[in-house]
Amino acid sequence: MLFSIGEKLTWCRHFGIAHSYQSCPPFRKLEALVSGSGTMKYSVIPWGIFLVCSQEVVIPATLQKCCDLQELTSCLLPQEELDIRPKVSSLLGKLVNYTNLTQGVKEHEEAENTDGSKKKVSKSPSMGTLMGVYLPCMQNIFGVILFLRLTWMVGMAGVLQSFLIVLLCCCCTMLTTISMSAIATNGVVPAGGSYFMISRSLGPEFGGAVGLCFYLGTTFAGAMYILGAIEILLTYIVPQAAIFHPSGAHDASSAMLNNMRVYGTVFLILMAVVVFVGVKYVNKFASLFLACVVISILSIYAGAIKSIFDPPVFPICMLGNRTLSRDHFDVCAKTVVKDNITVASKLWELFCHTTNLTTEHCDEYFLMNNVTEIAGIPGAASGILIDNLWSNYLEKGEILERAHQPSVDVAGQKNNLHLYVLSDIATSFMVLVGIFFPSVTGIMAGSNRSGDLKDAQKSIPVGTILAIVTTSLVYFSCVLLFGACIEGVVLRDKYGDAVNKNLVVGTLSWPSPWVIVIGSFFSTCGAGLQSLTGAPRLLQAIAKDNIIPFLWIFGHGKANGEPTWALLLTALIAELGILIASLDMVAPILSMFFLMCYLFVNLACAVQTLLRTPNWRPRFKYYHWALSFLGMSICLALMFISSWYYALVAMLIAGMIYKYIEYQGAEKEWGDGIRGLSLSAARYALLRLEEGPPHTKNWRPQLLVLLKLDEDLHVKYPRLLTFASQLKAGKGLTIIGSVIQGNFLETYGEAQAAEQTIKNMMEIEKVKGFCQVVVANKVREGIAHLIQSCGLGGMKHNTVVLGWPYGWRQSEDPRSWKTFIGTVRCTTAAHLALLVPKNVSFYPSNHERYNEGNIDVWWIVHDGGMLMLLPFLLKQHKVWRKCKMRIFTVAQMDDNSIQMKKDLATFLYQLRIEAEVEVVEMVRELSHFSLYYHKIKSLNSPCHSCALQAQLVKDRHSIARLESLYSDEEDEGDPVPENIQMTWTKEKCDAEKRNRGSAVGSFRDLITIKPNQSNVRRMHTAVKLNEVIVNRSHDARLVLLNMPGPPKNTDGDENYMEFLEVLTEGLERVLLVRGGGREVITIYS
Repeated sequence: MLFSIGEKLTWCRHFGIAHSYQSCPPFRKLEALVSGSGTMKYSVIPWGIFLVCSQEVVIPATLQKCCDLQELTSCLLPQEELDIRPKVSSLLGKLVNYTNLTQGVKEHEEAENTDGSKKKVSKSPSMGTLMGVYLPCMQNIFGVILFLRLTWMVGMAGVLQSFLIVLLCCCCTMLTTISMSAIATNGVVPAGGSYFMISRSLGPEFGGAVGLCFYLGTTFAGAMYILGAIEILLTYIVPQAAIFHPSGAHDASSAMLNNMRVYGTVFLILMAVVVFVGVKYVNKFASLFLACVVISILSIYAGAIKSIFDPPVFPICMLGNRTLSRDHFDVCAKTVVKDNITVASKLWELFCHTTNLTTEHCDEYFLMNNVTEIAGIPGAASGILIDNLWSNYLEKGEILERAHQPSVDVAGQKNNLHLYVLSDIATSFMVLVGIFFPSVTGIMAGSNRSGDLKDAQKSIPVGTILAIVTTSLVYFSCVLLFGACIEGVVLRDKYGDAVNKNLVVGTLSWPSPWVIVIGSFFSTCGAGLQSLTGAPRLLQAIAKDNIIPFLWIFGHGKANGEPTWALLLTALIAELGILIASLDMVAPILSMFFLMCYLFVNLACAVQTLLRTPNWRPRFKYYHWALSFLGMSICLALMFISSWYYALVAMLIAGMIYKYIEYQGAEKEWGDGIRGLSLSAARYALLRLEEGPPHTKNWRPQLLVLLKLDEDLHVKYPRLLTFASQLKAGKGLTIIGSVIQGNFLETYGEAQAAEQTIKNMMEIEKVKGFCQVVVANKVREGIAHLIQSCGLGGMKHNTVVLGWPYGWRQSEDPRSWKTFIGTVRCTTAAHLALLVPKNVSFYPSNHERYNEGNIDVWWIVHDGGMLMLLPFLLKQHKVWRKCKMRIFTVAQMDDNSIQMKKDLATFLYQLRIEAEVEVVEMVRELSHFSLYYHKIKSLNSPCHSCALQAQLVKDRHSIARLESLYSDEEDEGDPVPENIQMTWTKEKCDAEKRNRGSAVGSFRDLITIKPNQSNVRRMHTAVKLNEVIVNRSHDARLVLLNMPGPPKNTDGDENYMEFLEVLTEGLERVLLVRGGGREVITIYS
């Protein structure tokens, strides 16, 4: 906005400053400097000042020369505004000097090396794409599965299906990386990595649920790496270190599991101690672990190339077409020659249980088939690839057989099965997917280090995508090389029993199998250490966000921020994985957790892309919502392909965490996509609702509850909220409104405090809705504003709940009851329904239960069905559920009460409402009370036949003719009866006519209440009607009555209040109901 120097106070009024520009010395200097350059104008923007002249623009550098810019700014903006509207220089300085100090590993290491008195100056991030993203991702992706299970997977699934498994898993991670790159380049990603991205994109509920799942996945990954290290140690390095030994031929697997449990627990404790002592030791050995991985992979390629010219010698002993376990014998033959004498070999002794060459106790299969020896590693030039193309899945305990090997198919002895190489688990495509998927995880390593990167928004996408491409090529090439170089039965031999207990992938490596064995051992140990380092920090990040209250303890740690308690919990959970003791059973568990995390990363990117929120501006441009949905679909498919029951368990865990966070009410506003999605859905629904009013079948009371606050801003009648919650039962719209008297500028803070008070009370009373507090000079005006303006579009209130003005008779100030009557008039003018709970303090709380009792409805006029619908809605709540409903209707002198009761029962049956019907016969004088109510013109309802049906029940026998809608005018004369119905005898009718002059006056006159007319007779009639109601409903839990409107003449307002008091006197709980002029209940489906 531009301001002329000649206009003294324009600028001052705009900023609310009490002095003019002439009181500011810099402006006087500027006026003198540019006085000859034309009319000087200046523009104020949030971060500085630009002076615009007619001929030239004076830039800030020029301003600094001509006057003090600091002094000028202090004059332009008061001190309190400088905090929220800083100068450009200070703002840019803060942005440039911003450093993220909560990254985790690097900062903890620096903290350990820093003395208490001396603190290092934080270094600026300096890591590039190679060291910061590419290599860490490579190290995390390559792991135990590559060395221990990939050859076995190729043997079982065949080369073609193995390609498919690798393709599925790598496509999943590649699509997830594209989504992750978009999210990671849309701002700084602090500690927490994937958890931070998901929670800030999908909200605290999804973030907490998926964050904990990712934490559990990382923890179980640590357990898997430890189990892999123990398997390498006890199977291939030092088998003699086993503590438990098999007692029989079939106890080998159980003994191995127990050994893994013991050694795994020891390794876990040692690693936890290393992590506790300091992550700097983990970081120092990170390069060594990475070198082990790289050298091991290179040795595989070297061995494959060497096998073309000189295959390694690893002979396999076959009995017929069955593979024998080589660790039980030395010579692959039935007999051997010693000193020119043919004697039985060790193999003969094992199958025939004798050292002699006798065949009495020999295994039949052993006798009928020959023992042959074949090459375990034929080499890449042997053509073995064709045999390994197809799958060969086995059941648990099945013997490994070579397809084209000649054999005689006879049954052998079962007690000799331990001499063969057996399948230890049942295999299928789905099982192999679950076992292989952990070998492609680890793509989040780059995003977790974003604070250490020189240019995170460039390095994260490039480094992670290059790492996935590299690892995918390695996996594809390894599948091809394994299928082309290694014999099929050796590939299917998980533990290398056929090749003298050698690691199968090690048999192919060059120069020695020990390169792979040692390298894989150290790489798995390093991966386990990294998992135990990263998982506690992820849990600490979740705990510090305080979205899951019971995790608060894990947000604390050592003085340097090391998550000690989180590390302890991580070790305990990892111990559960160690106790499972099977790598093949732990791998699918962590696959589920990682897949769920990746699924929600894709969902977060898709939601943000489709919502097109203004803050969604990722630097990585090569993403699309369709790719994110495809990645999400692949993740979901892989979850159920690998293990449907694990998938359901993982979803159940995530769902329980989600509902817990939602129940606890995580009050976090992170600008997440789910909030934006909810906003878009709400906007769409509101626009749809604008198309027209709801059908009668969909009508339900949408409440505007008008609350009164005392001087201390406390809710005066909290039971109004209780009643609203019981009536709504969490359905539909509820708006809690209140008015504060005063000036908005002066009482804004008071209004905010009142709104918070009401929200707290709503939470206590379990009212789900919205709060609206307005400030007005007069309470009556504020209520009128609430009635007019609350709600939005089609989501507006149709019913007002208004408290009764207690003590209005004793109050010297008539404003309270005049405000009450004014509100009644406003609701009538707005065609809204009105509910007035009288004696609301006696209404039941949400903790009470009525095991018996009645809800009595006194149906004097048809008001659109409100009196029928409200008890039905109340009975949906547990407080009123066991109460019975009774409907009383008034029969006039000329009505047939028997027929009325029958018609009313039929009408209630058609409405599907269970209620007891009673017809009360009243004398002639009270007929005018009903006549006052009954002046109704045709209701503007979409269900005219329903209104006609209801009105016929009331008026079929009535002498009254309906003329206008709840008329407040005085009737012109008394109606004349046309006939006498059978429920009144002729004698009764004559007696009533004789007593008409001396009896109580017309009740109609009571309602019209003329100021110059006596009300004694009318009040006497009201007392008589009240006596009838009290007599029938004195023990009712709740009484519902039609509420007539106030007189049009305001002089009779006080008498109208007296009438309502007399009418409801002696009743403990009364609900006065006034319809809104439309049908709210229908007999049609």
